[in-house]
Amino acid sequence: MSDCHTVSPAPRLTPRLRQETTLIALAGQPNMGKSTLFNLLTGLNQHVGNWPGKTVERREGSFTYNGRNIEIVDLPGTYSLTANSPEEVIAREYILREQPDVVVAVVSAANLERSLYLVAELICLPAPLVVGLNMMDVAEQEGIVVRPEALQAALGVPVIPMTATRAAGVSDLLRTIEDVLEGRWVSSPHRPAVRPDHQQILAAVEEALAGFVPPPYPPDWVALKLLEGDAEILQRMQADLPAERWELVTAQLVAHDDALLAIASGRYEWIDQMLHAAMTRPRTGQIGLTQRLDRWAAHPVWGLLILAAMLGLIFGLTFTIGVPLQQWIDDQIVGRLATLAANWLAGAPFWLSGFIVDGVIGGAGSVITFLPILVIFFAALAFLEDVGYMARAAYVMDNFMHLMGLHGKSFLPLFLGFGCNVPAVMGTRVIDSRKARLLTILVAPLVPCTARMAVVAFLAPAFFGARAALVSWGLVTLSIALLIGMGVALNRTIFRGERSAFVMEMPLYHLPNARTIGLLVWQRALSFLQKAGTMILGISAVVWLLSVLPGGSLESSFLAMAGHLLEPVGRWMGMDWRLTVALLTSFVAKENSIATLGVIFRSNQMAANGGLAQTLAAAFSPASALAFLTVTMLFIPCAATVAVIRQETGSWRWTLLSVGLLLALSVAGGSAIYWLASRWM
Repeated sequence: MSDCHTVSPAPRLTPRLRQETTLIALAGQPNMGKSTLFNLLTGLNQHVGNWPGKTVERREGSFTYNGRNIEIVDLPGTYSLTANSPEEVIAREYILREQPDVVVAVVSAANLERSLYLVAELICLPAPLVVGLNMMDVAEQEGIVVRPEALQAALGVPVIPMTATRAAGVSDLLRTIEDVLEGRWVSSPHRPAVRPDHQQILAAVEEALAGFVPPPYPPDWVALKLLEGDAEILQRMQADLPAERWELVTAQLVAHDDALLAIASGRYEWIDQMLHAAMTRPRTGQIGLTQRLDRWAAHPVWGLLILAAMLGLIFGLTFTIGVPLQQWIDDQIVGRLATLAANWLAGAPFWLSGFIVDGVIGGAGSVITFLPILVIFFAALAFLEDVGYMARAAYVMDNFMHLMGLHGKSFLPLFLGFGCNVPAVMGTRVIDSRKARLLTILVAPLVPCTARMAVVAFLAPAFFGARAALVSWGLVTLSIALLIGMGVALNRTIFRGERSAFVMEMPLYHLPNARTIGLLVWQRALSFLQKAGTMILGISAVVWLLSVLPGGSLESSFLAMAGHLLEPVGRWMGMDWRLTVALLTSFVAKENSIATLGVIFRSNQMAANGGLAQTLAAAFSPASALAFLTVTMLFIPCAATVAVIRQETGSWRWTLLSVGLLLALSVAGGSAIYWLASRWM
């Protein structure tokens, strides 16, 4: 007896005109190449948001094929369709409720055994299924032979071999989808069966549910999920079933609490049948490319050196390529634009000229010069993620994570922090232990994000010249060292030294996809420019307004008053009121510190000194600059990160603890660095 059977599609809850739009859902486990395929199909015709009521990313796009308008939804990567995580619930609810015209399951030919577990669940749902057999090139380099025709015959659904990184097989996939939509391909799915000793139990549960399963859920699927112990389905059916029916169901569940094993066994037997029919494994003793590379990348010593070299290469590229481009934009675009605007507005009212030249161009314009630096960071991180290296970085960092009572899995969200602390905090959901998750959240803001690194890359060359790369490396090392130190201290005090096991998937290496990396860089760069054109521009305007009110003089302005009020604390770190105010505005966005300094020092001063960085180098000592950069790296996170910490911890107590710890650490660190630098520099 199959653990699922063919059911008639339920009525759509959100009707869609089939003749106008075709809906395709992309499903798959992580690291199968699903995002590469999505980017390949949609290009720039995509947008990213969150699923309603969730913080899980939602990606949608559209394209046209043979005159057919196609809307495609990239479902969250998930290993199964059991309600163990928000991603799994979202994926299955979308397929059941929205009833896409076709579900494309992206699987890896190089990791077929694990990939097929999700297919074993998708094949039981009403939506037509097409399997995209991706990474055929990776399978070949690992010595694995997969026969798509044999797998197609065994599954009873279309199977299309692909290498999405080279766009190979994508046209065949689209043609097959069209054949399914037009009825030229009629599937006969071969579904997994429950272990024989539990087939009657499944039938008894389904009989007890008869007539009470709400649409759009298939009754046989609901019965299966009840036997699996799916918490969400249990809660839903308890509310929908009459008391006597629920008693019948619970009696079966209690009497057969090993049903989950029977269902999983049936699926794994089904997977073995598929593999036996369609796959030939490499000869015993044959070593694939991934195993050869991991001898170095996952080595406890060489792996750390490779990771350090990766970070060093990123900084080297930043200062070799990014800084000259940043300076060119500052001189040739922002500087000239400020001069032109000043000339055009020579006869305009003081407030209008000051607002445009000093507030808009001097503030937000200075931040836009970060773009080349950020593009390099974005591209480097996207490359490491796409090639499969990030999991190795987590593995080699496992020993350091254990010092904090964490494990290598915590390094994955922390590594995301190099791009932005917001996804780093959100990424802690992969950590099973709540204590480990909270500890990771508390230390995550100490990972230097691209915005902080952009501030460092902007100022370090002006103050430290040829030593800028070394200073930047030292600042990053200091942040990471303090991250580990704070983690150790918190683990031994608040979290009582809890430890947990480390289990993590190591994806196979594969060639990066230039289109995927390019789109990711484009999306992040566009997001940065949108922030520069909205939030940062707004803050720059407010800062300029505070810098001229009430009497038009900077020294007697509201901004100066606030700065002088806090200046005693700033003096501990060698900073006057101007640098102190710049730090305060960085709470909204880290780039605002540069925007604020651009407003304070005015465009005429910057033009006279050759740009903002040079103006600051003439105004402050290297010791003050080093202290300012240190505090920038350690200061309280931006408002968006604080909001996400509150959301993920569900507590203002933990959020305020995070802010308080970082505030104390930044003041102490900045003061110590200034004291040392004043004596040695």
